[in-house]
Amino acid sequence: MGAVRVGGSGGGRTARGEAYAVRRGRGTLRALALVLALLGAQTVAVAWPAYACGCGAMVPADQSRIGVNQETSAVRWDGHTEQIVMRLTVHGDAEEAAWIMPVPHRASVRLGESRLFDELAALTAPRPEERPYFWPRSGDWPFGDTDGAAAPPGAAAQGPGVDVVGRERLGPFDVARLAADDPDALRDWLRDNGFRLPPRVAGQLAPYVERNWEYVAVRLAPGKQQGSPDAANGGGAADGGDAAGNGGDGGAQNVRGRVLSGALQPLHLTFSSDRLVYPMRLSHAAREPQSLGLYILAPHRMETRDAIGGRTPEVTFADRLETADQPELVRELADGDVHLTALQQSFPEPEKITGDHVLRRAASDSPFHRTYDRDVLLRWGGVPAWTVTVGGALLLVLVVVVALLVRRGRRRNTPPRHPACPPCEA
Repeated sequence: MGAVRVGGSGGGRTARGEAYAVRRGRGTLRALALVLALLGAQTVAVAWPAYACGCGAMVPADQSRIGVNQETSAVRWDGHTEQIVMRLTVHGDAEEAAWIMPVPHRASVRLGESRLFDELAALTAPRPEERPYFWPRSGDWPFGDTDGAAAPPGAAAQGPGVDVVGRERLGPFDVARLAADDPDALRDWLRDNGFRLPPRVAGQLAPYVERNWEYVAVRLAPGKQQGSPDAANGGGAADGGDAAGNGGDGGAQNVRGRVLSGALQPLHLTFSSDRLVYPMRLSHAAREPQSLGLYILAPHRMETRDAIGGRTPEVTFADRLETADQPELVRELADGDVHLTALQQSFPEPEKITGDHVLRRAASDSPFHRTYDRDVLLRWGGVPAWTVTVGGALLLVLVVVVALLVRRGRRRNTPPRHPACPPCEA
């Protein structure tokens, strides 16, 4: 019996030891999983900053993130007044964000029209250069007729479908103009609106303070459209003053659960400037590569003074636009004959950005257009050349065959000639 009790006691200790080992192993796995999760969160936090920079700086609310995929602006300058219509394409999880834009003089701000960029894209699209070919291909008669001309490269590609906030109202659309010589003004406005000025952005504001520039600060949030676009534009316009864009009950109301994503509604800024300048210094604080597209409408063809730390700007279009050739919104912005210059630039390492873009008159106003080859069937007088050639060859063969047959028939119908008898000798 004692042996049995000893055996039973030893087996109990063994079972309890195994159970303890199992529990300890599970605890170790939970701890390891927690550590990996924390490391993953830290990695994301480092790889994706909580703010993004375009022409200005985009600052989301705490615990949210936002990134700028593409910045596209139409800039009108007549030598005294500058207008910037800017559209940002963003991604992230922020339901609200503050956008900060330094300007050299006091600016008026209103909502812009997204359709303006559609018109500019159509004007500057690559133009086809026809490359004729002789023999018919698939899609040509007699192999079948199709809708031949392919779209130019990049003209139709819009990327995957996204939630375009610009089709609704951005609201509340609160606009404030802040003096740059007051270092606390911007920080206080951000704090009052639930935002915090990132140290990396704050460090880039000093040059604007030294030059006595001002800030345009805008509070953005996804909203649902109420009323017509014109009414909403009126409610969102501001010619200065804090919270100037509320527009009363007729303005847009914030919708919880929606995030700022896709192409945002453009903002239209107007301010005095004796030179064409496009603020880019705040983008030095960005940690993601930046992409910039500029449509410049000015009295002459324009170029950047330097690359300011990015790749060399690429001219994609340059030409004079007569008023009669301008679409509706371009005509409204241009207000007369202008030269349109389109530039594209990328900033793979934004920390190398050295300042703002200053644009100057180019050495000449010579036009430039991108082109692409478009294969077309060679035609003569509207008739495919191959049919004329083949038809002419067949006709020639037919004429030759007919001529030979006629000649042969004549030979058959002609009586044979008998040789003359020699004269008989007497």
